[in-house]
Amino acid sequence: MTLADHHVRSHMPITMMRRTKSSLLRTSRSAAWAFLLAMALGAPVPALAQPGPQGPPTVGVQDAIRRPVTESTEFVGRVEAIERVEIIARVTGFLQERLFEEGQEVKKGDPLYRIERSTFEADLARSQAQIASAEAELANARVTLSRAQELSRTGAGTRAALDNATAQDRTANAQLVAARAATRAAEINLGYTEITSPIDGKIGRTNLTIGNVVGPNTGTLAVIVSQDPMRVAFPVSERQVLELRTRYSSRGGVNAVQVRFRTADGRTYPDIGRIDFVDNQISRSTDTLLVRARVANPIRPEIGGRSLIDGQFVTVFVEGVEPVLALTVPRTAVLQDQQGSYVFIVDAESKALRRNIRLGQSTPQFAMVEEGLTPGDKVIVEGIQRVRPGQEVKAVPISPDPATQAGHAQGGAAPAATQPQGNAATGNDPASAAPGGSNPGTAQGGPNGAGGSPPGAPAAPSTGNPGTSQPTSSTPPASQPGSGR
Repeated sequence: MTLADHHVRSHMPITMMRRTKSSLLRTSRSAAWAFLLAMALGAPVPALAQPGPQGPPTVGVQDAIRRPVTESTEFVGRVEAIERVEIIARVTGFLQERLFEEGQEVKKGDPLYRIERSTFEADLARSQAQIASAEAELANARVTLSRAQELSRTGAGTRAALDNATAQDRTANAQLVAARAATRAAEINLGYTEITSPIDGKIGRTNLTIGNVVGPNTGTLAVIVSQDPMRVAFPVSERQVLELRTRYSSRGGVNAVQVRFRTADGRTYPDIGRIDFVDNQISRSTDTLLVRARVANPIRPEIGGRSLIDGQFVTVFVEGVEPVLALTVPRTAVLQDQQGSYVFIVDAESKALRRNIRLGQSTPQFAMVEEGLTPGDKVIVEGIQRVRPGQEVKAVPISPDPATQAGHAQGGAAPAATQPQGNAATGNDPASAAPGGSNPGTAQGGPNGAGGSPPGAPAAPSTGNPGTSQPTSSTPPASQPGSGR
């Protein structure tokens, strides 16, 4: 490369930049001349888009109405077999046979184990021989007593001889009774060499194998637990005991409730249980009262066995047998801060008002309101994030279909009954989650363009502030006035 070539190449970028700048300048001048010419000729000039005035925000409302609700209280319980038996050998001997398969169901009286019988058969034979000897002794004593009595009547016998004969007769009779008792004991011990099931149930694994010496001190050979029905024991706190007693005492007590169960895999057990036992004292260590419910546990062909197993953990739901009429609102309408649960309603002047409420039992779709609302109040369900207390709103009725409620609940704050949130210490009024901001092509959620987010972006999560703990459920475009496009 020559020095001249290097000089030319080093100045090429500067030359290109100058050419580009000149080209842009000419283009700008051309556009300006075109604009002036259009104004001179009277051609219409496109105006820049100006934001229009925004009216009151549109909100979806539902009336607070009374509807039948099944009250339910949740506990954690454990499945227990009603009968549980530890199989123990009652006599000492060598284990000769095991007559069952581990894990199978057995019936009452089914043979389980057999202990070597020869020793016990010999004891029985010896006892039977002792009976024969005692009977012979008794027969001889009775003959002697009869002879002594005859001599005593004729005066040839002495009184002492009669007394001795009487004593020998009684002794021989007692020996016969003892021999018969020994024979009975030998028969019982011989029967104990065959160990049978005392109940219907399922037997577990065997702890000792054939050939081992077993006896009363050996320990448990196997365990049998009954299978149908089963019972579920669950502790109830002292506060809940008082609440349940108040709720159901006038309806029939334990007869007014039924018990449902959910297993660890999330499935609801198909059979319904009934409470059959309430303990007579509260545990001093846990401050809970033990309650038990009995439930059927049949063989289910779809799983090839029984669903409930002794010792299994389950979730217990104590429900009212008959539903009660209660004032309800959609769960998505309920908010919560440090002052408690509350909702927004629309009054006769179309203004949003805050109403503090006291909640009762709730369902997945509806929250029961015990205090704070009256039937017919228009509760704001949609668009809560755009509402401030005292603000004028445009109320639009929405469908109370539970499926719709579940759909609107997606992406919003959790219902207050299960997930309290909020921070009343800040004293903020409810407002949109994301203040301010202009975003072209974005549907603004609140007044003055508040709460904007990019198209397709997920809703901003709740920050725990009362002003930001509103459900962020999506609202149809038709119900969003003031959308900036």
